Amino acid sequence: MEKRECKWYPVCPLKRFYEAGKLNRRWIENYCMISNPDCVRRKMEERGEYHPDNMLPDGSVDESLSTL
Repeated sequence: MEKRECKWYPVCPLKRFYEAGKLNRRWIENYCMISNPDCVRRKMEERGEYHPDNMLPDGSVDESLSTL
């Protein structure tokens, strides 16, 4: 896959969780930094659908992540 940051990354809550040390870097590397087309968050954002801040790119919700 081409290395290209997702256009939503600068405003994505996952960026804040990662910068706060609450999210494993692998999520960022495997989804955000390569603009992974399999990212559920990205697909929902593009369709204008609600998704919680603590939803991971694979669509699972991580209850340990709280809003910052």
